Amino acid sequence: MQFIVAFLKKIPILPIVLFIVGLGLGLVIGWWIAPVEFVNATPYYLRQDLREDYMRMAIDSYSINKSAALAADRWIGLGTEAQNAFAVVQNNPGYLPSSLIQEFGQAVTDEIKARGEQPVMEEPNPTPGWLRLVLIGIGILLILGVALAAGFYMFRLFRKRGSGEVTVTMQATEISRTAAKTNFEEMGLAPPITQTMTTYVLGDDLYDESFSIDTGSGEFLGEYGVGVSEIIGVGEPKKVTALEIWLFDKNDIKTATKVLMSRHAFADPGIRSRLEPKGELVMMEPQAQILLETATLQLLATIVDIEYGKGVLPDGSFFERVTLELAIWPRQG
Repeated sequence: MQFIVAFLKKIPILPIVLFIVGLGLGLVIGWWIAPVEFVNATPYYLRQDLREDYMRMAIDSYSINKSAALAADRWIGLGTEAQNAFAVVQNNPGYLPSSLIQEFGQAVTDEIKARGEQPVMEEPNPTPGWLRLVLIGIGILLILGVALAAGFYMFRLFRKRGSGEVTVTMQATEISRTAAKTNFEEMGLAPPITQTMTTYVLGDDLYDESFSIDTGSGEFLGEYGVGVSEIIGVGEPKKVTALEIWLFDKNDIKTATKVLMSRHAFADPGIRSRLEPKGELVMMEPQAQILLETATLQLLATIVDIEYGKGVLPDGSFFERVTLELAIWPRQG
């Protein structure tokens, strides 16, 4: 469960919320406020093959009613595509006599000339001008709103980075990279499935690391990680007084958890009572080792380095820096 919480904390919430809001507004406008209404359309909007069929039916109907006016109306309904459809029918008359096709064409020509009309294509039920302006205005406002929100988000992000968040993260990464890993084979132990160094540095308020456990063939076995469990005092940056190590085993219904506490927190009954439900409480000491076990996995956590922060809070109450080595083995027996 902890690795799910850690994943959710790292999701960029604001862009997702903006996307959902924009999508919702688009659906509301498109389906309720100004839905597209396409009614009483002319044959012009048919597919090309259907326009040709329509022309054949118009000619066939003319053979019965001999109405030049009706033939002209149907011709005009095809708009600028009428001539193309008529040419196709002329070249491929099918069941229609060629003489009938020519008669139909002449009747349409004479009728249109008599009316003094030309085939005109008009958009059926065009959107009123005022409504177009309203929709354009709403669209512009939505774009500006999303742009402003994105700009504000980026401003906050870069301001946080400028205040040292990236520097703290980079510092922690460098400490973990340069820390010497334990050679368990020299100690007569089998090499671990995975071995990771992780470092918390004061100021990394979002410290929450998680790692996957996979076999050499890529089989997923579980996950493990460490994150902030308890803070002390007020103000920024947050003063971390306890970290939480967890081990998830896909073959075990329960996640193993232990809480690594500062000297002050370990001796404080109030803090202990709050943290006891999370797991076994352990006081942090340099080079101390903590073992977590599940049905098929073992996690050995070594406290490689620890440094307490200084300030108005009691001595040994919050961490300036903590480096942990986390190693995973299959559990024997």
